[in-house]
Amino acid sequence: MANSDTRKLAGGMGLLMTGGKMSALAMFGSGLKSLEEDWRGRNPEVKGFKERWNRALEFYDATHQNSVNRALHTVGIPMILGGAVGLLLSPRLTPPWLGSAGLFASGWVLNIAGHAVFEKNRPAFTDDPLSFVAGPVWDFKRMAENVSGRISARKAGKLAAKTAN
Repeated sequence: MANSDTRKLAGGMGLLMTGGKMSALAMFGSGLKSLEEDWRGRNPEVKGFKERWNRALEFYDATHQNSVNRALHTVGIPMILGGAVGLLLSPRLTPPWLGSAGLFASGWVLNIAGHAVFEKNRPAFTDDPLSFVAGPVWDFKRMAENVSGRISARKAGKLAAKTAN
């Protein structure tokens, strides 16, 4: 069942790329719902949303250890999200829609290449459907930590320079 549900997810994304909007969302949502039901059936010990969310974040982190794959996801996931929004909001075959299709497809190429070439594992959503949400949250959190770390490093450098003078 999981393989057919994963195909529904991919089919929904494919429909989105051809201009389908509601049909794409319905197919994607159907696959996602079935995969989540399957996940919960295999993990009956997980109770409540907080525990489920923490498991998804832990799994996502564990399946994204390679630094190149992480970098590709940091670029690719915002491209996928932006592209999906553009595909949903723009009229089919208009310049904004075509640009969104390019972003969406390019983001997926980056993410799939990261897994196939560098991480050498399957995308997380094939084993944990909540990764579709946990992944972007994880990536944005990492970006925020990187920015925060750079700001802290700059402040420490300025403080060290003042102290040295």
